[in-house]
Amino acid sequence: MFRRAFWFTAGAAAGVWATTKVNRQLKKLTPESLAAQAADKAVEAGHRLKDFALDVKAGMTQREDELNDVLGLTQDPDRPDNVTALPGQRRLRAIAHDPHDQTTHRSKFSYNRNEDH
Repeated sequence: MFRRAFWFTAGAAAGVWATTKVNRQLKKLTPESLAAQAADKAVEAGHRLKDFALDVKAGMTQREDELNDVLGLTQDPDRPDNVTALPGQRRLRAIAHDPHDQTTHRSKFSYNRNEDH
């Protein structure tokens, strides 16, 4: 008699457990649940993408600082923080006018795309 009661109880418990598991899986497959899971995954991907972009920006800033140190570029106090200036002599040479530079001379013929019309 106790054996029958034990096995009956064990079978009923297994049935309740299996029914609960199946109902949970079915709830996960409803359209609302699938949409919520997709939204969660999209938000998670967005956070990862944002973290990646911040890491890239930090790496760029670090590398820019390293290159500025190697090239001898310094921050000019009169300029914004994100603009670097060449050291004195190099800066003057870069700004100085080159008399042999042909880019400032105008040619005899101007190029105007509207002339043909």
